[in-house]
Formats: sequence, C-alpha cells, structure tokens
Amino acid sequence: MKLSAYLDGIGMIGPGLDSWIAARPILAGSTPYEARPIAVPAPQSLPLAERRRAGTVVKVALAAGYEAVTAGRLDARQLAAVFSSSGADGDNCDALCKTLASEDRHLSPTRFHNSVHNAPAGYWGIATGAMTPATVLCAYDGSFAAGLLEALTQVVVEGTGTLLLAYDAAYPDPLRAKRPIPSAFGIALALMPARSAQSLARIEAGPTDDTPGTLAEPGLEALRRVIPAARGLPLLQALAQACNGRVVLEYLAPLSLAVEIEACR
Repeated sequence: MKLSAYLDGIGMIGPGLDSWIAARPILAGSTPYEARPIAVPAPQSLPLAERRRAGTVVKVALAAGYEAVTAGRLDARQLAAVFSSSGADGDNCDALCKTLASEDRHLSPTRFHNSVHNAPAGYWGIATGAMTPATVLCAYDGSFAAGLLEALTQVVVEGTGTLLLAYDAAYPDPLRAKRPIPSAFGIALALMPARSAQSLARIEAGPTDDTPGTLAEPGLEALRRVIPAARGLPLLQALAQACNGRVVLEYLAPLSLAVEIEACR
C-alpha cells in the first residue's frame, strides 16, 4: 500500500544547514557544503519562562516546524502533528544519569519534565496554541521514515493537514560512546491532503526491500549516516532539485521506504 500527500512547506536545521532556504542550494549542488556547528535559534514564540527551560532538542524541533509552517502559509493551530525522534534530549538524559549516580539524587523538576519523549510536542502546543492531535513516536534509526509514514497515514485517513517534525540531539560523553550522535538535526514537512498554490510536490511513499540511497557529497553523507533524523536528507535533496524522481530511505531493516516525488512547480 502507498500513501500520498502534497508537500506545502519544508523546514530544516543542522550542522552547516541553518534553514531550508539556506540548505536548498547546497542540496541542489550549486553551493558547496561547509561543515560547522549547528546554530540553534532561541524559540521566540515561547513565553520567557518556557524559553529558559527549553533544551536543544525542543529548540531544533520548533525552528524546523515554524519554518515549514511559515513557508506553506499555514496555521499551525489547524495542523495535526507527528513528532519523531530516535532518542530526543541527550543532554537532559546525561544530566539525569549524573544526578542519579551521585549522592544527592534529587532531580530538578525542569529536568524531569523535559525527560519525557513528548516534551517537544508540549512546547509546540504552548508556542503555537495548537490543540490539534499530536503523535509522538520513536523507531531508533528508522525514526524519520516511521514519522513520515505516520504523518502520511494521518493525511490519508483523517483528511487533515499534518506536520511531521523529525529531530535528534547529540549525546555527550560517556553516552556518546554507546549512541554516537554528534549533533542536533531537525526536518519538518507540512503535508496536506489537497494541492494548493503553495504545494511544492506530491509525494507517495510505501515500504520496499530496495537498498537505501546515499548522498554523493561526503559531508552530507556523513550526517545522513550518523544522525537518524538526517536519514531524510536524500528526500530533501530530491526536493531541492525540484524534479520528479524516486528516493529510497532507510527504515527498519530489511525494509526501506520508497518515496516517489512529483514536482508541482
């Protein structure tokens, strides 16, 4: 079975990829990629108290999500949302582990409420005022593809616009030795049931046993390999090139996810 939707907005943030607007010429091959640390903006849409409490993973999810919604000229309050991450807040996990391993095991309430996997969904609701359904999932290294399938399912079954937010954050040492994610990364896709003036492409996705695609640019391929959310880069590269095509994304072995793209512009 294949699921389809129209893509009306894209957002992204990663190392050397400050936004979709900045990343598009890089992914299209007209501008060279330069690796540098991720620049994560403060979430100005959050009230000051919540802004202070928000960790990197929340800031990344909100930055990508807002860019996608703004690009598609959409109202975030009208969109269902799917949040997908392989592990979410690595820094917070590290801090909690250090506290629990110490003599004083009293956990910070802020640390505790940021430890749940659905924290970014909660912050998104605060920032946007959205009271629409939000789904939060995790599928380890296949989390981007799993999130895309879930978002497309909601578009098809419920007939409603759905925002996919896929994101990851770095794990500091010593956790990084077991889960070597070196940097935060986020991708957001605004998926709609019908074509509009803002539609960039129609995408159709379904499981396949084909081998996942790779990226020719070494720096971008390195990101794709080591950051689960960046597994979506081959799809964004095809979209940046604005042409019809097919990409195969890493999912849950032995399955992959094939995505067919039909450009609208």
